[in-house]
Amino acid sequence: MAALKYWIWLTTRRGLTPLQTFRLLDHFGTPEAAYFADREEYRLCGLTDWQQRTLLDKSLDGAERILGDCDRLGIRILTIQDAEYPERLRQIANPPCVLYVKGKLFPFDELVTVGVVGTRRPTEYGKIMAGRLGMELARGGALVVSGIARGLDAAALRGALKGGGSVVSALGGGIDVVYPAENRWLYEDVAAVGALISEYPPGTENKGEHFPIRNRIISGLSLGVAAVEAEERSGTLITMRLALDQGRDAFAVPGNADAPMSRGTNLLIQRGEAKLVLSGWDILCEYEHLLPGRVSRPEPLPAQEEAARLEVAESPQEPEPQEEVTAETVDNPENMAYITLEDGALTDDERDILLALEGRGLRTDDLVELTQIPARRVSSALTMLQIHGYVEEKAGRRFESTVVLKRE
Repeated sequence: MAALKYWIWLTTRRGLTPLQTFRLLDHFGTPEAAYFADREEYRLCGLTDWQQRTLLDKSLDGAERILGDCDRLGIRILTIQDAEYPERLRQIANPPCVLYVKGKLFPFDELVTVGVVGTRRPTEYGKIMAGRLGMELARGGALVVSGIARGLDAAALRGALKGGGSVVSALGGGIDVVYPAENRWLYEDVAAVGALISEYPPGTENKGEHFPIRNRIISGLSLGVAAVEAEERSGTLITMRLALDQGRDAFAVPGNADAPMSRGTNLLIQRGEAKLVLSGWDILCEYEHLLPGRVSRPEPLPAQEEAARLEVAESPQEPEPQEEVTAETVDNPENMAYITLEDGALTDDERDILLALEGRGLRTDDLVELTQIPARRVSSALTMLQIHGYVEEKAGRRFESTVVLKRE
């Protein structure tokens, strides 16, 4: 219990990104060592003054409160050094140092785990395909992982539940904070037969910037990730790039050539980055020999029974949390934006990559060569820059900056 306090203390320091927290742990070896470090040691880690100050606050009151909340809510805490922490997730570039889990603790590394993601503003076609995909994956023996947002995340989870399978949902806030409110029953169903997972402690509100960061857990736990509907510029495509960077298989459901919500998925297929899939078996067949006996091809359901299982009543919706931008922006004559960094707004890697991208488009390998930053860190930094809208991915997997760093 005493060791857990230090883990919670480290991972709840304000101003530290999950990647910075992971690097601190990598540097110090244990959270206890990080706790007892001094300002000079933090400075040598490349942290800003503000980040150093938050680490110099040695109070464990917050950790005690979180431990009490977890005990009261029946939430288990896993650290990256625990034997039950999923090895697949441990191997990604910036794994969460702590996971809060409510429900079953699945042996992810022994299961055919498939992530399903898609837009929050789906078409009827998208809802049907996400629900059907979730149900067919579950009936075939897969563990389905998704978020629990409205739209296709929720449709895939409901489909998997109707298929009688196991489900896991990765959250963008505390496990006890239901978002969106209309998915309360879905939260309870997932916790009852599967698991809710978050790197955020109980009581943490859902924020816009949490969801893209959360998505690395969905792809990290999975062997492959399927996109059902996605716009050309969307969080879903960022998740699919995360999956590709993590070495996961990518799958995409095609749509009409002129359908806005299918532009992203069609682009993945056109680029050869994702396998075109029309059914759950199109995904499961890829793992039939990798994990023998784990998946099978179920008999198709009669059309009437399938339709009845997938029928879901619409729920009233509440506003989405908006992503916060932490840099001040002003337009310049070239339609770009200058950004003046606030304390801790960007990591050193993100700043160096933005500088390298000024006025040109570069591939990941080019950035590694120019900046001398390891490839895994370049991929993580590019993901965060895309989340903030500072970088866009163009054809040929070239990245271009949408902003210019304002030099003081």
